[in-house]
Amino acid sequence: MIFRLLINCILFIVISGNVFSQSFSIKGELWLSELTGNDIPSNLSSAELNMGYMQMWSLFKELEDDKFLDVEISYELNRIYSGDSLMTDDNDFYRYWIRYSTNKLEARVGLQKIVFGPSQVLSSLAWFDSVDLQDSREKVNGVEALRLRWYPSNVISLWTWVINENNGMSFGGRGEFSSNIGEWGLSLHKSPKQSFLTLGDFETPILLESYYRIGTDYRYDGFMGLWNENSLLNSKDFILSMSTFGGDYTLPIFNGILIMGEYMFFSSELMDIKENQNSMAFMASMPIGMIHQLMFISSIEVDKNRKYNHLRWSSTYDDYSINLIFSENPRRIEYESSERALLPNSISSNGLSVQIMFIYNH
Repeated sequence: MIFRLLINCILFIVISGNVFSQSFSIKGELWLSELTGNDIPSNLSSAELNMGYMQMWSLFKELEDDKFLDVEISYELNRIYSGDSLMTDDNDFYRYWIRYSTNKLEARVGLQKIVFGPSQVLSSLAWFDSVDLQDSREKVNGVEALRLRWYPSNVISLWTWVINENNGMSFGGRGEFSSNIGEWGLSLHKSPKQSFLTLGDFETPILLESYYRIGTDYRYDGFMGLWNENSLLNSKDFILSMSTFGGDYTLPIFNGILIMGEYMFFSSELMDIKENQNSMAFMASMPIGMIHQLMFISSIEVDKNRKYNHLRWSSTYDDYSINLIFSENPRRIEYESSERALLPNSISSNGLSVQIMFIYNH
């Protein structure tokens, strides 16, 4: 209820807007993509069209004594067609929040992203977000929350948050410390009395009693970048532990080739049923001139011998970008029958596919 009330307050500010009249901006993002592949779900076309538009309103007000107040609202319209048939019609808010900030404090309330940890592909600390590697827009899910960040010194930052979930409020916090030997993080989170938790690439929902999470992370930037993330979830009938180790290095070839590798170990125990998984990821990225970029991402589920490869060519101009993506994913027949029912009903998820996406920003 409080977050829906917040929407009305923000819209009122936008409409009455004279307070922010000198700091009000409207931006938009339009995207069009065409996709085809060789592993087509039944009753679907071999051509998939995605078209959408996001409108973004932002307001900014400078208060006295280096204090600031700003607002952001983003509303997204997204449609996906399989041939001439409409598959998906999503119209909803992508972001809406109000933020008050000073040199030492930031308080934000509304639909926002809460992201932390150094991992890039196989994140053990993706507690509140998920990223689709095939999405050129790099969209990140948001949560309805109140989040505070306090900076008592140049080397310490403290976070706390309260998140609105379907079955009540959850809460948590995080501390970060920087030194000459690296950056450290400690995160804690406590769920409501009962809530759904989504796991894995298929976002399988599991209904759990109250649970808590604890996470640690570390990153070192020197001759090469090194990092580690660890996460433990403990509930009455479920225990989940995850660890990620990664590193990156820029090869002094051409304009510089960034290479990155990550390894994740995943262990779960549900009602005395134990499961272990190992995953690996590799990424290479190379700029070509000032406009073009070539990126390759490969991830492997070691225990199930499933590979996911994505090659993206991006050309970015002042107001628009063109992205060409080649993907090689496991075919549907390679999944177990229980997994197939959870696969997304899209060409991009399985087999060989090619996608071209045009993104225009104004």
